[in-house]
Amino acid sequence: MQIKEAAERLGITERMLRHYEKSGLMDTRRSENGYRSYSEADLRRAGRIRDLIATGFSTREVRAMAACLSDEGAGPCEGGIPRLLEKLEHIDRLRAELDERRDAVLDRLATFREALSHQESNSPHLSREQPLPERVHMRQR
Repeated sequence: MQIKEAAERLGITERMLRHYEKSGLMDTRRSENGYRSYSEADLRRAGRIRDLIATGFSTREVRAMAACLSDEGAGPCEGGIPRLLEKLEHIDRLRAELDERRDAVLDRLATFREALSHQESNSPHLSREQPLPERVHMRQR
């Protein structure tokens, strides 16, 4: 099948499929007239690439997991579990940093509101004060 149909079936753009090829993630056959021709195996591979990228992997990281992309390596593959665990650790670090930033913003917001409440002002912003969001701490695994 040609690129337009392949992209539609995968729910991605034609440009993204070309990017996978340019990045060395796929080796797409060409028909006699030079058009890309995608097999069912190509679609499965592109779907795995799409899914890994959607979960935060870069094309470089996906390329390092090439053995996990083909039909033969679609299940557990050498290096797959450690790479997934590394990505999970990275996501957990980012999440912790975002939680710290959120807490800092909440603290600053509380400080501003407290200071403003002590001022004698008829500001309409003070009369329609919104409650502070609750601090949400994510469960540690």
